[in-house]
Amino acid sequence: MSNAPSNPKGTRDFLPTELSKRNYIIDILKKNFKNFGFSEIETPALEKTSTLLGKYGNEGDRLVFKILNSGEKVKKADINALNSNDLKSFSKSISEKGLRYDLTVPLARYVAQHQNNLTFPFKRFQIQTVWRADRPQHGRFQEFTQCDADVVGNNSIVQEIELIKLYDSIFSELGFNDLVFKINHRLILRGIADYIGIENNLNEFISIIDKLDKIGSDSVVDEIKQNFQDVSISKLEKLLKNKSLSFENISLLLKDSSLANKGIGDLKSIFDFISSKSLNNEIKFDLTLARGLNYYTGTILEVVSKTNTRLGSLGGGGRYDDLTSLFNMKNTSGVGISFGLDRIFILMDEKKLFPSYLKNSFDVIIINFGIKYLKEIYFFIDMLRTKNNKVLIYPDKIKLNKQLSYANKHNAEHAIIFGENEYNKNEIIVKNMIKGTQSVHDLKELNTNILQ
Repeated sequence: MSNAPSNPKGTRDFLPTELSKRNYIIDILKKNFKNFGFSEIETPALEKTSTLLGKYGNEGDRLVFKILNSGEKVKKADINALNSNDLKSFSKSISEKGLRYDLTVPLARYVAQHQNNLTFPFKRFQIQTVWRADRPQHGRFQEFTQCDADVVGNNSIVQEIELIKLYDSIFSELGFNDLVFKINHRLILRGIADYIGIENNLNEFISIIDKLDKIGSDSVVDEIKQNFQDVSISKLEKLLKNKSLSFENISLLLKDSSLANKGIGDLKSIFDFISSKSLNNEIKFDLTLARGLNYYTGTILEVVSKTNTRLGSLGGGGRYDDLTSLFNMKNTSGVGISFGLDRIFILMDEKKLFPSYLKNSFDVIIINFGIKYLKEIYFFIDMLRTKNNKVLIYPDKIKLNKQLSYANKHNAEHAIIFGENEYNKNEIIVKNMIKGTQSVHDLKELNTNILQ
């Protein structure tokens, strides 16, 4: 077994170039969030397990990272529950806190806790790390960054329209024009459940439907057969396998369902306002879109790539009417979307969508010929930095070629050369590292334009 240091599976270290690219995405996200009227907040990495559990469905609850109690609290461990194989009670007795699973449930807790200090509708964005005890695989991590935008305290369909436009604005600026914004409605799924004979256990039904992309329609049908009785499997198979089932057709199919009609009306308002022609990417009704989180009650969204389906969704979200009621704040509707930063990063890297300038850690290297010479030109170094140039002084007085090699490895654009010869002539040399050219300038007439 190797003793080489390594990070845990499902987590990553970021090299400077990678972090530069991630920050490029985050800067575009923040700019657009603010342009759409959102304010930034932060919440703790730790939440009470009472806050986290029971909000994500059975599948999600199993993926919450729990933190073991320490000190005297360890004595509260329920050994009887362990001996009787009541693992849920035992787990509860040894853990009172967990790591954030997402940003939406902490938001609901935040809004309920600080409601007297907030102005509604409350539009917030949040970019922070979340943790899930999922099996690590390509594009799926146990520690990753979520980027959310939510509106709490308003149930107007205008909010959904704005969030779809926000999705398109951000992804377009990042360079994407081949994405699909899938859209569905929880009330339509409830109508489907009634249509095939599942009036109860809606969350279980939705949890199974949500696995469609992972396990396929045949496995979904088999699982529903195992979990439900008196279900019209023929109707379900027809719905799942009919890829051409349009929004218009499903509207006719469910015309007698009052619940489904509310959902159909919401989606119709969105489609009447937004067409694929008004977006750089595509918006599409998808009956099989379920999003398994229990708190969704209305419109649901998911963003996928047409060219890379193995990565999974690049973002998703929906409306939740009852989430804050879990924290004793009634009648407060919310709607939000999330961006999967890590998957967006992977896809942008594959498509070479990052600007080339992100490859350089610094723009200008100052060649070191000794403290005496650095002191003479430090006023110019200050001048460059004031104009937002990234300037690095090579720390050691070593051979010129080694310093230039270091600059090349960091994709620096310019090198400033000022040694004994230049000192005696009262001039400075600017070397263009990209073109391989250089120019000479009088020390008394220096300005930042010499880098042009």
